[in-house]
Amino acid sequence: MTVRIERLVTSGQFTLDGGTWEVENNVWIVGDEREVIVIDAAHDAEAIARAVDDRRLTAIVCTHAHNDHVNAAPELAERTGATIWLHPDDLPLWKMTHPHRDPDRHLLDGQVIEAAGADLTVIHTPGHAPGAVCLYDPALGTVFTGDTLFQGGPGATGRTYSHFPTIIESIRDRLLTLPPETKVLTGHGDPTTIGAEAPHLEEWIRRGH
Repeated sequence: MTVRIERLVTSGQFTLDGGTWEVENNVWIVGDEREVIVIDAAHDAEAIARAVDDRRLTAIVCTHAHNDHVNAAPELAERTGATIWLHPDDLPLWKMTHPHRDPDRHLLDGQVIEAAGADLTVIHTPGHAPGAVCLYDPALGTVFTGDTLFQGGPGATGRTYSHFPTIIESIRDRLLTLPPETKVLTGHGDPTTIGAEAPHLEEWIRRGH
């Protein structure tokens, strides 16, 4: 059975450091007609459950623990029995949103998450958040980058737990080394490719994006 990648866009609020912003998030559903995983359960557990439909949801993988990426995760897990995966370095951020519910499993750099024929390798890419990860499947020619890399540059680093030199290092050493044709599926906004973003690294560094 063929692996499919589906995008669901959900809307809600991102809150950190005393500020609140309206945001739209990409929720990625990866798998086939029987079994899927969800990457970033954002805002609306009911809408995500509807998109999953009658397929078995095995895992909810969090690219990082900013509230707009994890706020629907516990409810979706409760509805479906899926396990929630998060890198342990993001537990302080997770606890801001879910003080009484821990993730079920820890993501580790180099680990492979299997989902209905997809093999997603965890790449630890700190900077936007300490436990930020990207998920790369060479067979699909795709990397899910959360808020680490977008069309046009790195994710924001102006808030607590984020660090600009660290995100640049993560992108340079862990992402731009992937094949240039690799499709980049992001946490917000439109897709891009590694090849489209790679030439702009020095420009991002200069402007301290």
